[in-house]
Amino acid sequence: MSLPFSSIMVAPNGGRRTKQDHPALPLGPAELAATAAACREAGAAAIHIHVRDADNRHLLDADAYRAALQAIRNAAGDRMIVQITSEALGIYQPDQQMAVVKAVRPEAVSLALRELVPEAAHEPAFAAFLTWLKAERILPQIILYTPEEAARLADMQQRGVIPWDHVPVLYVLGRYTANQTSTPQDLDPFLVPSQPQAPHWSVCAFGRYEAACVLAAALRGGHMRVGFENNLWRPDGTPAQDNAAQIGLVADIAGRLGLGLLDADGLRQSWAQA
Repeated sequence: MSLPFSSIMVAPNGGRRTKQDHPALPLGPAELAATAAACREAGAAAIHIHVRDADNRHLLDADAYRAALQAIRNAAGDRMIVQITSEALGIYQPDQQMAVVKAVRPEAVSLALRELVPEAAHEPAFAAFLTWLKAERILPQIILYTPEEAARLADMQQRGVIPWDHVPVLYVLGRYTANQTSTPQDLDPFLVPSQPQAPHWSVCAFGRYEAACVLAAALRGGHMRVGFENNLWRPDGTPAQDNAAQIGLVADIAGRLGLGLLDADGLRQSWAQA
């Protein structure tokens, strides 16, 4: 029996870190484009991007996103799926988060369930937004921080709030662990038989064991998100060189383990079949 195919998405910057955290952290469109191209060559099929304002603070802005998307397209073409974030970071409200996605019309977007549907009263607006995404063929990935959120998402699907039979999800491992350092065991609560099982799921992880976490997920049928948004360290605890080196490390180990890696078109097809 052959091992499953997986994919790597790079999350190169996030909304909080700056070059004081690591000089190779990409911020503007040109740096994001160069990172996208380098990570594509290292084995990534997709990139998850945040944009910043003039003071390098987290920003949800259509023009800033358009500039970054154009730069990445120029550098990587359609060989790299670009997923924008709708993350609030305590700054934006759900209506603002959804509005920027509608203005940008990206190929893909990440949506944190706890941010966009903090209470049941937000479900109708979220359902209408997802229906719009489906009509526009924009692929959402729902971010889930706990198994309880996965169960909540499954309940929303059963009640028709989610207009797909299945939707890709991202399990965030170890967000609330000591020193925010994830381990592969943090995946287990999401995959126990009593939990709803998503056909297309990915993981991201914090700290030096990021590679171990995502590779453990890949061996169990999941997909991998890697990058400076969550981790600046190599597995041995030394500082990482850059995002492309982190992608290359995971891709190399995946190959040695016999895991196949999807390119951008393969990932698009995988998402469409979920």
